[in-house]
Amino acid sequence: MNNVMQCLQVCRDFKVGPEKIHVLRNLDLEVSEASLVSIVGASGSGKTTLLNVLAGLDEPTSGNVVINGNNLSELKGKEKDRLRNHDMGFVFQFHHLLPEFTALENLLIPSYIGNCHSKKVTEYAEHLLDKVGLADRKYHKPTELSGGERQRVAIARALVNRPKLVLMDEPTGNLDEDNSRQVQKMIVDLNKSMKTSFIVVTHSSELAGSMDQCYRLSEGRLQII
Repeated sequence: MNNVMQCLQVCRDFKVGPEKIHVLRNLDLEVSEASLVSIVGASGSGKTTLLNVLAGLDEPTSGNVVINGNNLSELKGKEKDRLRNHDMGFVFQFHHLLPEFTALENLLIPSYIGNCHSKKVTEYAEHLLDKVGLADRKYHKPTELSGGERQRVAIARALVNRPKLVLMDEPTGNLDEDNSRQVQKMIVDLNKSMKTSFIVVTHSSELAGSMDQCYRLSEGRLQII
């Protein structure tokens, strides 16, 4: 099975005055096609830093991140932007939906950014809304949706360009228990039906335990748990 992501001996250091803080230390990670990976760790352990490095939003001090065969360190700005738009999807703790747009319009934003919008993309976006149980809410604006519904729209938006990999930073962090379980089930179902790989950073032991592989980030390295 091919890897959609490889993280090879990645280090990320920060200078705080005269002191150098080693957040990531020779970190390795491989994520294969259609896999579910969770990352847990204490607050301040570097989980968000790791996601930013994997997404190409932050440069590692050393080491390499390879996404779908593309070494991020070898890509220029626009090439990296295109890779993120077409091969990766992102979901954050807060949904970041634009309030003036409907659920469907929010879903289509990545396709407009990537200049790949078409009637077929709109039909696929409607299919995604159906997959996440929101077919009857596609013309509702974010203020007309519950917190769980808004997060489901955000997850569908991350999938609209058919990425190989979706990165999630605390996707259930702002949700109650019932909505958290709905989102958890949806991630697993989407992984099985769409063969998309997910890397999920979470404080939820229940969500982490539902993944194929779970890692703990500690002292700058990943440990299988």
